[in-house]
Amino acid sequence: MREYLLVLFCTAAVTYLLTGPVRKFAIAAGAMPPVRARDVHREPTPRLGGIAMFGGLCAGILVASQLDNLSKVFSQGTDIRALLSGAGIMWLLGVLDDKWGVDALVKLGGQMIAAGVMVWQGVTVITLPVPGVGPVAVSPTQGMVISVVMVVVMVNAVNFIDGLDGLAGGMVCIAAMAFFLYSYRLWYGYTITDAAPAVLFSVLLIGMCLGFLAHNMHPARIFMGDSGSMMLGLMLAVAAISITGRVDPDLITSELGSQTATVHALVPIYIPLLLPLTVIALPLADLLLAVVRRTWAGQSPFAADKRHLHHRLLQVGHSHSRAVLIMYFWAALIAFGTVAFSVTNTGRTVVLTLAGLCLVGLVVLLTPRFRPRAPRAVQAFVPPRYRRRRPVPEVVRVAEKLSPVGGDADPAAPAPTPEDDFPVMDEEVLRRFGDGATAVGHRPRGRG
Repeated sequence: MREYLLVLFCTAAVTYLLTGPVRKFAIAAGAMPPVRARDVHREPTPRLGGIAMFGGLCAGILVASQLDNLSKVFSQGTDIRALLSGAGIMWLLGVLDDKWGVDALVKLGGQMIAAGVMVWQGVTVITLPVPGVGPVAVSPTQGMVISVVMVVVMVNAVNFIDGLDGLAGGMVCIAAMAFFLYSYRLWYGYTITDAAPAVLFSVLLIGMCLGFLAHNMHPARIFMGDSGSMMLGLMLAVAAISITGRVDPDLITSELGSQTATVHALVPIYIPLLLPLTVIALPLADLLLAVVRRTWAGQSPFAADKRHLHHRLLQVGHSHSRAVLIMYFWAALIAFGTVAFSVTNTGRTVVLTLAGLCLVGLVVLLTPRFRPRAPRAVQAFVPPRYRRRRPVPEVVRVAEKLSPVGGDADPAAPAPTPEDDFPVMDEEVLRRFGDGATAVGHRPRGRG
């Protein structure tokens, strides 16, 4: 575990340190497209954040290759080389799209080429694990098709949710954490060495996302762009492929002693049967809904719009940060709930817990106007939007009826707040409250 923590820290640190220079490079290179109608940000923001993430990936792999236990992953297979090849192609395609824009069909072709290169180097589905039956072999052609489809679907699922500050990076990080727990348990809990590459890939993903999120949370200073989102989707797909088709259910059965326990342990694999889609079910659902919606309207499935799940959260009244946190909540609930169900022998407790959390999530989802307030004891340590407001003094209530210069207020103008600065205070207010009017930050006549 210490080696994984070291790789995670190095990956996150390099990604974090590179993001600042990459932001300056993106501004100098002109990778700051104007704000489009479907965008939610108000100012042009540089892209190309995937460059920093790719640098963090290379640094993490370099560190892992020098460690005693993790170096075995490099010598026992070609998964790392295949990952770098596919990620490099996907990253280069994303950089071109972030700077000059790439046609949707050309982008789809590039995604298939990146997936094909990885399949050619050995990252492919060989068998499908079926409890009670054992591994069901698939032909090389079938394995290639399944693997390419998995990569393309996962890449576009992550790319589709990259619409709010910190949304794609945070959700992929949550999915990678859940997948790390699952694959780590298979490797060290059941001594299945074929799960080792998936553990390393998950750690690299977590480090890349954490390092970049420090610059990408709202308000974002830089976007990951397609160079980052497509690479994250590819890595998540590679982690799934490296486990799916290599884990023999009979090995776990021999360890647990019953088929029922094996069923619970293999939930993230055999329910989707192709890959543990449960760890990214929310982006996948958004992808499917977008394809159906656009096809039904006679548009291209790759035509951009402003009707994704996160856009709908903003439309019903949630703030930017609140919409992102809601998406985080549901992604974590699905991903970690699936992993928890695979760990326990009986799913009743897990199901009841998930049902309770779902109820809490629905309440929060349906109350967009509610804003949590921190206790007074910790208000100094939280952002201003979570602090309790003090009662508005009477001087402000009187001033709200008056204009800033003593005339009648404009009915169409918004009501002043305690934080508004009135440069001149009306004489009536001064006579009633005297120097006390300065207590809320107003400046009477004749005072400096």
